[in-house]
Amino acid sequence: MVTWQINGQWQYDPDPAHASEIEVRFTPDGAGQTIVELEHRHLGRLAGGQALHDAIVFGGGGWTAILERFAKAADTQ
Repeated sequence: MVTWQINGQWQYDPDPAHASEIEVRFTPDGAGQTIVELEHRHLGRLAGGQALHDAIVFGGGGWTAILERFAKAADTQ
């Protein structure tokens, strides 16, 4: 797990009370593949972060898009 200490203006926020958390889990599926689960929690802690929250959750460029790019890259290896 890592902390995400970025505020609503995409700037570093040193206050740990404003940090959200990112956890990534890798689980073998039994068929030679790996299931990757990413959880980004406590987004409500982000200072001035409603716009950042909306971009991450609804903007189409958040974690879903990043994980899709990783999956596509892994399929070509």
